Amino acid sequence: MGSELFHEFKRQASLFFTEKIKTARLVLTDVTPAELMTEEVTNENPRQPDPRTMGVISRAAFEVDDYWRIMEILHKRLLKFDRMNWRVSYKALILLEHLLTHGPRRVAEEFQCDKDVIKGIGSFQFNWGLSVKNLSERILMLLESETLLKEERARARKLTHGIKGFGSFTHSRSSSIDASMKDSSLQTYGRCNSHYNDLQHKEKTRREQHTYEGISSVPKEPENDSDPWVGFGDGYTIEDHPFCDNKKQTGALLLPH
Repeated sequence: MGSELFHEFKRQASLFFTEKIKTARLVLTDVTPAELMTEEVTNENPRQPDPRTMGVISRAAFEVDDYWRIMEILHKRLLKFDRMNWRVSYKALILLEHLLTHGPRRVAEEFQCDKDVIKGIGSFQFNWGLSVKNLSERILMLLESETLLKEERARARKLTHGIKGFGSFTHSRSSSIDASMKDSSLQTYGRCNSHYNDLQHKEKTRREQHTYEGISSVPKEPENDSDPWVGFGDGYTIEDHPFCDNKKQTGALLLPH
């Protein structure tokens, strides 16, 4: 019990000092929040990169200054690949894939010079499976096939817009919610009586009998509390994912094949 409390105390203290260091860097240096997030997403921490943070980074990459800062970090992370720091380069590949499909189009051109490095990363086999190999192969396909890249970007854009626009897990449910909200809005500003059916007309008459203070109030639609962030990390399963703090997953390197 005492050991668990001690480790929890160390973890909380580490988080506290990490946040203080970030704050100091933001205040005392010219580092940007996007740059800090890129470093954090591609660090040696065993946790998988956070989809929300990657989304913020991809949007920040459309700003010229942040773009070059993000690219510089990713280039360094990929070149840093070795058997002791495999997580750093692997997480850089995950972020790179996200930027290829969600970020500026120039990202694909930017990493043409890194194809040999990415191939080298994918040529090694680790004891936790073929995740690095499969991811590196997918990124190379995106870099080499403009048609595939356009299709994946269109797919990602459609998915993202669908999630942001409806905030629902299913298209049918989101469409019905959107239709009901539209009807409510139309009622708020008034419509022609010919658009009402008998039930709506009776309800309007009943409300008008109680108040004549202007436009009658319309009950608000209940808010949708569903989580709008879904669909990220396709192709990665919890069982096979290397981002677990497992001592067996030491990243032991076999001979290149």
